[in-house]
Amino acid sequence: MRPTLYLETTIISYLAARPSRDLITAAHQQQTHIWWQRRRPAFEIYSSQLVLDEAAAGDPEAAGRRIALLAELPLLDVTPEVVRLATHLIGAVPLPQRAGADAVHIAVATCHGMEYLLTWNCIHIANAELRPRVERACRQLGYSPPILCTPDELMGGESNA
Repeated sequence: MRPTLYLETTIISYLAARPSRDLITAAHQQQTHIWWQRRRPAFEIYSSQLVLDEAAAGDPEAAGRRIALLAELPLLDVTPEVVRLATHLIGAVPLPQRAGADAVHIAVATCHGMEYLLTWNCIHIANAELRPRVERACRQLGYSPPILCTPDELMGGESNA
């Protein structure tokens, strides 16, 4: 059985976006494409309605590209348990109220037993300083948290070249 992975919206956004002129964003886009081509088949990938909703926002042409990338992925439900954990994360980590959607992404992945949560959101999700607090908050409610990571961290020892 392949490891399970929850795909957060930033990954889809980088895959569907036009190449950026910003050096860091362009590097993230390229690394995301490399991960998608080389490593995606190694995982059972899931998403959620929240990702679909976020991907559908904004420019209709770009939204169409994002939605097309998500079309084949099974969706994980936002259950009452997910809402409870997301609320707990906001208070226990703590996360700012504006990071409510980020807390829901973490909670969806956690409550559904995902092994990984893949994201480029390094402010509230794949953040080395917050990660131990997120993990502790999940365990306080009896959940085993996923590994919160970026495509760079999930290349499986493969070179970027």
